[in-house]
Amino acid sequence: MRFSRRCIQVKTLLMLGALGVWLLHLCKDFRDVQTISSHVQIRNDIHQKRKPTTNDLYVFSWQECQRNMSASNASDFNSLPNTIKDFLYYRHCRHFPMLLDFPDKCGGAERSGDVFLLLVIKSSPWNYERREVLRKTWAKERLHNGVWIRRVFIAGTSGSGLETQRMNKLLALEHYEHKDILQWDFDDSFFNLTLKQILFLKWAERNCPNAHFHLNGDDDVFANTDNMVEFLQGLPNNDGSKHLFTGHLIYNVGPIRSPESKYFVPVQVQESDEYPPYCGGGGFLLSGYTASVIYKMSKSIPILPIDDVYMGMCLAKAGLQPVSHMGVKTAGLQLPSESFDNYDPCYYKEILLVHRFIPNEMYLMWSRIHDPHLVCVGDKRMLS
Repeated sequence: MRFSRRCIQVKTLLMLGALGVWLLHLCKDFRDVQTISSHVQIRNDIHQKRKPTTNDLYVFSWQECQRNMSASNASDFNSLPNTIKDFLYYRHCRHFPMLLDFPDKCGGAERSGDVFLLLVIKSSPWNYERREVLRKTWAKERLHNGVWIRRVFIAGTSGSGLETQRMNKLLALEHYEHKDILQWDFDDSFFNLTLKQILFLKWAERNCPNAHFHLNGDDDVFANTDNMVEFLQGLPNNDGSKHLFTGHLIYNVGPIRSPESKYFVPVQVQESDEYPPYCGGGGFLLSGYTASVIYKMSKSIPILPIDDVYMGMCLAKAGLQPVSHMGVKTAGLQLPSESFDNYDPCYYKEILLVHRFIPNEMYLMWSRIHDPHLVCVGDKRMLS
């Protein structure tokens, strides 16, 4: 009798244990479904104009890209900075979930040909003030010279834990209001700028394949987008269906091997001591055709952390060349004398792009170059 009773007790405990394990798995699966459903709901809410609430979740279950441990077999790997080590470990990762999207930004793939100039602006989640100023100045969506200018900001995530959640909520609220942010779930860092470019080009291939031209730039450049439209409209026999890639041309340079430099690229990342010609990443113009070619080439070129050089590598593989445009000043304006005013609007009225500006300077300069009373004659610059 005692033996039978003990067997029953053991069986009961085993059944309860199995039930507990099953319930744990069920709860975990339910949480995953809840999280995925919440993320999908956020995206639907944005499209349907329901404001996201502070209780909404902004992260969902995803099969994370695994570290490539064989990267550590590279010579002198342990002597490299941790940032470079991490880059090599995860260099192969190219697929990340979108947290914020607006696939109809260009009116849908079929109608994307209505977009003449698509402004693709690299922005960190923290740069709220910059985005707000750009929306009111050169990145304002508008009809100019009879053609449409549209805008997207592209971003990853920043911070960790609650900090990341707060920043994601901020971006979601911005996106709810402006419908102009594309965000992926990767670390928004200097070493991931190239990844950001590739993810955008993939998005454009799917959602905006017929936009005539792109401006690819940082959120701290001053871009005279009116002049850009007029320049692009004046191109002979090129409506965006032919090659164009122009900006501040850089050539006859190679990787910086000094570990103290922000742009340090060791031989473990790039063996060649030469870079192909490329345009400075602060801002450059390219045709829709060239954007598509770069994306196709990127599929077979290992990621390099220097994004503008990587664009040049994709062009070189396609047998295409970037060209110089004297109106693009990614190294800033070089005035002949210190007595000249760096912020004289007459210097900016005819250019295409200058790097870099802080938000209040941006707002002021945009207003001044559009002042109907601005008079610029030769060296005489004044407001009448």
